[in-house]
Amino acid sequence: MEPIERIHVAAGVIYNRQGEVLITRRAKHVHQGGLWEFPGGKLEADEIVQQALARELEEELGIRVVASEALIRIHYDYPDKKVLLDVWRVSEYAGEAHGREGQPLQWVAPDQLYKFTFPDANLPVVNAACLPDQYLVTGAYTDEIDFISRLGNSLKRGIRLLQLRLKDIDKSNTSLIEQAVNLCRQYNACVLLNTDVEHSMQFDLGGVHLNSMRLMKYQFRPVDKSKYLAASIHNMIELEQAHKIGVDFIVVSPVHKTLSHQDAIPIGWQGLYELTEASRCPVYALGGMTLEDIHQAKKHGAQGIAAISALWGDNHVKTNS
Repeated sequence: MEPIERIHVAAGVIYNRQGEVLITRRAKHVHQGGLWEFPGGKLEADEIVQQALARELEEELGIRVVASEALIRIHYDYPDKKVLLDVWRVSEYAGEAHGREGQPLQWVAPDQLYKFTFPDANLPVVNAACLPDQYLVTGAYTDEIDFISRLGNSLKRGIRLLQLRLKDIDKSNTSLIEQAVNLCRQYNACVLLNTDVEHSMQFDLGGVHLNSMRLMKYQFRPVDKSKYLAASIHNMIELEQAHKIGVDFIVVSPVHKTLSHQDAIPIGWQGLYELTEASRCPVYALGGMTLEDIHQAKKHGAQGIAAISALWGDNHVKTNS
């Protein structure tokens, strides 16, 4: 039997001025028929992905792409087909989107995409469409007042996804965690706690972040799909474990050398790219990251950056959520 050739597909996550995302329904007679998808199609011979995306969106929707950037690439194997979904965020377009091929379409708030049924290959794209390009990891603080002040400054400047990583996560700082969660709720920000899953259950969190040691101990996904499950990874072995238990997004480190982990060998942009290409979920780059690195991180397949010093407290934050 000849090997199945992987089909390269360009797809667009298209946002309107209200921040809604456009999805279309596949015809019933095609592969994965009747399910919702992000519009796009196969690359033709000698086409680059941006050309294919522009052509497909004009043919399917009657719009012209004005501004786009890489969002995520997903290799997925169905029993009868292999695909590479090359997905781009379309933030500006000309024309009015309509189903030129008679396909139903709908504009949906990103946090409502989970209510629609997509092909399995599209599920990581749903996460990518919902996640911002910055993931704050909370850093040093002197006391509870200082912590809440720094957190408030970060939220005011646009942070909407963050990991609470405290000095000691135990009963002694339950009050601080609850204060942080309540403050984040005021800004509609999603909070993940860096702790074991059992301890996280007592808080009203957006999810749990597993360090690499905790990640490796689970055989199955330890939280339900209503919460985010994130993990820190450093190599392919940990990446495969993240896939095994169904992690929603990962943080890869260290990309650059950091003061906090001076003995760790940085993987560099190429190492990041190798892991993002193998990943089946969105990836954040961590380790020496600055706001100026967001573009490079995206060029190398990442959702964006995760950072402490660049995003925590009084530092300037400019988001693209």
